[in-house]
Amino acid sequence: MFESMFAEKMRNLGTESAFVVFARAKQLEAEGHDVIHFEIGEPDFDTPANIIRAAEKALNSGYTHYTPAAGIPAVREAIAGYIKDYKGVETNIDEIVIVPGGKPIMFFTIMALVNPGDEVLYPDPGFPIYESVIRFVGGVPVPLPIREENGFRLDVAELRKKISPKTKLLILNSPANPTGGVLTGEDVRGIADAVRGKNIFVLSDEIYDRIIYEGQPVSIASMPGMKDWTIILDGFSKTYAMTGWRLGYGVMHHELADKVTQLMINSNSCTAAFIQMAGMEALTGPQDEAGRMVVEFKKRRDIMVEGMNSIKGIRCAKPQGAFYVFPNITGTGMSSDELSTYLLNDAKVATLSGTAFGRYGEGYLRLSYANSVENIERALERLNKAVTQLLR
Repeated sequence: MFESMFAEKMRNLGTESAFVVFARAKQLEAEGHDVIHFEIGEPDFDTPANIIRAAEKALNSGYTHYTPAAGIPAVREAIAGYIKDYKGVETNIDEIVIVPGGKPIMFFTIMALVNPGDEVLYPDPGFPIYESVIRFVGGVPVPLPIREENGFRLDVAELRKKISPKTKLLILNSPANPTGGVLTGEDVRGIADAVRGKNIFVLSDEIYDRIIYEGQPVSIASMPGMKDWTIILDGFSKTYAMTGWRLGYGVMHHELADKVTQLMINSNSCTAAFIQMAGMEALTGPQDEAGRMVVEFKKRRDIMVEGMNSIKGIRCAKPQGAFYVFPNITGTGMSSDELSTYLLNDAKVATLSGTAFGRYGEGYLRLSYANSVENIERALERLNKAVTQLLR
């Protein structure tokens, strides 16, 4: 009815297919079907009790009012300490902006840096909001293919070829959604060498860097000469099972932090005070629960990978981080969209098409193993039966 009235730029704004599939799965459940959910990327654990208590204490202590737009100074101090301890990067509160979730750092960074016509390099397959926001502001999205044969890691030689005089920003994500790929220290050094001195900013999405199974993550901000040109995106959703709390932050040069704070003032005013205090407890309190989640995720990963590889027509690489598998389904003879739809309707297992994460995701599905071992095993039985019937 009002289509002609909407701003033209709204045509460039995408969405997340996970929520579309989730809605369809919930509809099937409402009709009486038993659906196993592998489509939504959030931990299935409860937020640790000490964090909940900290929020309750903050509410009872009057943390119910406005805060500085960039966040409570004491909380930003805690984040600075965390960044030094876990990423090896020295920072201070003037370089930190607290926001409601991780996505605002993507949005605000791209809005603050990218002019119409500027090129932005981003991973494909990758988190769909990257491309969506690049297009929204009039930037030119330049996909960097993330290939299975390269361990689902960015190819540094290919990156060098894609850089042009118009390149303004490079987006990295390690550990990665949807593939679970993790950049090596050599990769990160190579990426830093490729962009250093070229006036290219790097948005480093490190939201999964505490969920890693082998080795240690390396932030490009820790590379020589890269701190001032890097925006670290991090938050609490994945590590501390706080998706619904909406709490994240960015670490960046203070001049860019001022611009991001300005965008906060114009949009959200600030992040809820009591939630910031809960976040401080998450960072400074016991880390046992976060560690136990990773141990459980690793167990689930191994069950999922073994199970997927036992299904005819499917092969599944072992992810090094996050909580997703990205199996190759080309052996089934179906496209990613076709197979995802078939599995939901026939097997009642909700998955995502690889193309939900970019055109280089064709031939793959994404499945989140943030679910119980019992449900994973039930789902694998259903998947095996459904694919076997398909290939008869």
